[in-house]
Amino acid sequence: MTNMISIARATEDCRYPTKHEVNAMAKRLVDYYPMIKGQASNSEWEHVAKKLMKRLSNVRSPRKAKGPPSNKHDKTRNPMGIPVLDLSTRASTPLQSQDSSDETSGSVDFMDSLKTQARHYKTLQEKSKKPNKAAITHLLNLEFESRRSFITSDVLKEQDRPTKILEAYPCFRELDHVLDELQRLIQPTNSQYISEMKSRWEAFYSKVQFYGVMKKAMKPPKTLNGVEHVTAVFRALPLLFPSSTMPTKKLGLSSEALFHVLTTSEDPDGFLRQRPLSCPVVLVSEDNCMIAIGNMPVTTFNTERLNEGLLYLMAYYYALHLTYPKCISTLLSVLQTEILQDSIHEQDLTPSYKKVEVLH
Repeated sequence: MTNMISIARATEDCRYPTKHEVNAMAKRLVDYYPMIKGQASNSEWEHVAKKLMKRLSNVRSPRKAKGPPSNKHDKTRNPMGIPVLDLSTRASTPLQSQDSSDETSGSVDFMDSLKTQARHYKTLQEKSKKPNKAAITHLLNLEFESRRSFITSDVLKEQDRPTKILEAYPCFRELDHVLDELQRLIQPTNSQYISEMKSRWEAFYSKVQFYGVMKKAMKPPKTLNGVEHVTAVFRALPLLFPSSTMPTKKLGLSSEALFHVLTTSEDPDGFLRQRPLSCPVVLVSEDNCMIAIGNMPVTTFNTERLNEGLLYLMAYYYALHLTYPKCISTLLSVLQTEILQDSIHEQDLTPSYKKVEVLH
């Protein structure tokens, strides 16, 4: 609506959009975002047009400034009149000098984009207690570029990133959506990517069991039940693909950066508060499995799918743009290249990974 008003006032004698133009915009919005269609088949766009007209009726005509332009830089305002903090004070690297009007415009556009993104899923939640997966997926596809700019920007510190992203995108608490995001990042045109990735993981998983027994890093699978078998493989993986950095004494084993089996007397919340790492982790209990990041529980899944737990962790590393812990960086780098089939930048190649690559 703000853009419509700006265009209309710039073209013809400072007029506002007509009702016909507002109706045309409502139709286009419904075509572009089918999830906002009305319930009645004969009024799919009228409710959108009414909201646009209400927004238009609340717009005040701009007044000409009587004095010289203000030189205050503590705040900017977006076209909707909402105060926006200056982003240059948050950046971790200094910004190059630029024209103040360009800086204000860029900050406004960026913050408007973030607010719009956060509103979209909230709107879907309000429309239904069980949001339609296809509609949310369509929306996430449309806003992929702006969302990744938001997630990877310097505005978010890494320790705050998971909380902020999950507040804006609660859909990433669902494994299906976070796996879809992984596909968008690595092979966006391959609709079979997730199933192919799981097939590669199954083949890798089988080879690791044989290699682990041969290296005496784990017991033969026949002596273990389902959950014990999977946890034994997960525990052996950091030993088979070791990193040059050892885990801290408080962490204990490197595998604790991947998963932790809760005892019957252990409280998940208490364990997360005392955990020395904030990276994604799988907590295994008698009833189910939980993925947590920092001290925040994110989602749960059935123990029958525990063998795919590391794929879910990798999806969260990618979706939330998180850094690998040093004590398991070699293992996660191997999963990145062998299972996810995503290349590693030359500057990120560690000596341990290069050694594994030569052996492979």
